[in-house]
Amino acid sequence: MKLPRRKFLHLAAGAAALPAVSGIARAQAYPSRPITMIVPFAAGSSSDVVGRVLAERMKGALGQPIIVENVSGADGSIGAVRVARATPDGYTIDIGTQGPHGLNAAFYSLPYDVFADFEPISPLVPIPYVLFARKTMPTKDLNELIAWLKANPDKASTAVTAASQRLVAMLFQKETGTRFALVPYRGGSQAMQDLVAGQIDMFFYALGQLPLARGGAIKAYAVTSDTRLTAAPDIPTFAQMGLPAASYSTWYGFFAPRGTPKDIIGKLNAAAVEALADPAVRSRLGQDRAGSEGGE
Repeated sequence: MKLPRRKFLHLAAGAAALPAVSGIARAQAYPSRPITMIVPFAAGSSSDVVGRVLAERMKGALGQPIIVENVSGADGSIGAVRVARATPDGYTIDIGTQGPHGLNAAFYSLPYDVFADFEPISPLVPIPYVLFARKTMPTKDLNELIAWLKANPDKASTAVTAASQRLVAMLFQKETGTRFALVPYRGGSQAMQDLVAGQIDMFFYALGQLPLARGGAIKAYAVTSDTRLTAAPDIPTFAQMGLPAASYSTWYGFFAPRGTPKDIIGKLNAAAVEALADPAVRSRLGQDRAGSEGGE
């Protein structure tokens, strides 16, 4: 049967509009069930804390809970590959850092492509490290610690649970001319327990352990942020102690499997942006800073 030209064009236009209509319907229906957020590090890690704080806030915007699942190992690569191989439907995402989504590619042969196998959803927060040490470390400030490390080469140890911590520790050694052992740990909780027990000497870790320092269980020497933090205004930055090259913050971001529809990515992005704008969330993540000259 031969269709009149006008009817043919009408049908063709309708067919061309179907993908857009389908995308709108999909976005309106999404999410219709809980979303799984893979945290590629152990429970209690910085990634875990950031992920859970945001998951709790984002469920209001999305109308569905976000279930956090810890899949640790291989510096976060095991969790990342789980997401890379997941169905790209928006129901599996991960909270990534520059380790599994960047640095690990320089250290390992990965079963995924850090550029090609993921869809970025949203950047999240940069979080600096604090240099903690066992409470019996015989030094009262960073300069004395560096002098002690130089006088005792290869006798001290620091815990590392991720590629970013390894990078910071090696940068610190380079900038200070010190040498100490890097001891790998599967998760930050065990490493912190060993630091409190005096089994290791140092640990570059997140702000959440400041209460232990306040209570005298460990020492805190300096923070890797560019400016002092509201949560710890008494702790100097490495730059203030003469080591500007040791300034460093680890970044966090949400990622989905490659091929996740753009409209779903957009909905997740909007929920993340809304959560990050919440002052209560920013406070819990330690994102209010106090600079040494009155600002960030």
